[in-house]
Amino acid sequence: MKPYSETGYRIFYLIRPVFRFLLRIKAEGVENIPKEGPCIIASNHRSYLDPPVINIVSPRPVLFLAKRELFEVLAFGWFIRKAGAIPVNRDGKDISSLKKALNVLKEGNCIGIFPEGSRAKPREFKKPRSGVGFLIEKAKVPVIPVLIEGTDKVLPVKSKLPKLFMYNIEVVIGKPVNFHGISSYESVAEKVMEEIKKLRRG
Repeated sequence: MKPYSETGYRIFYLIRPVFRFLLRIKAEGVENIPKEGPCIIASNHRSYLDPPVINIVSPRPVLFLAKRELFEVLAFGWFIRKAGAIPVNRDGKDISSLKKALNVLKEGNCIGIFPEGSRAKPREFKKPRSGVGFLIEKAKVPVIPVLIEGTDKVLPVKSKLPKLFMYNIEVVIGKPVNFHGISSYESVAEKVMEEIKKLRRG
């Protein structure tokens, strides 16, 4: 049994061209996401739009780690559960959630993570959380770095509705990277952020 609603994703894939048009999404390097097998997508984080944007361009479902408080919002909590999201504590020390993510990876799924833990300010990057390093080191699966630009303009931090047709969203997907034999979880997390930053142009 899949950890997400297969029917829900089939419906989503039928209508996602509409979302891509409305949000003016441009994606580069989509071929770098393996169509099967366990992997981790690691992206910078600027807006609540980031998870759906990645799923809009991905050839397969990407199951995100999401802060536990979001699951307490009735309709939204139901939706992200159906999407296969995994609840995690904001302090980044929720070992049980990270172990659940490892089990989901062992089943051959793709996990999406935001090493920064929370949304960064426009054009900035935050220090990555060590829990990300723990997950990557224990999983030993390819990590695909992703850079997203523009979601913070389309849906700023305090906005409730997206600003459609005003800005472009750009997604740059790097080649898979393996992080093995690095001295500490903190170092793994920092290396991941370095790979994400390399995708920025200009």
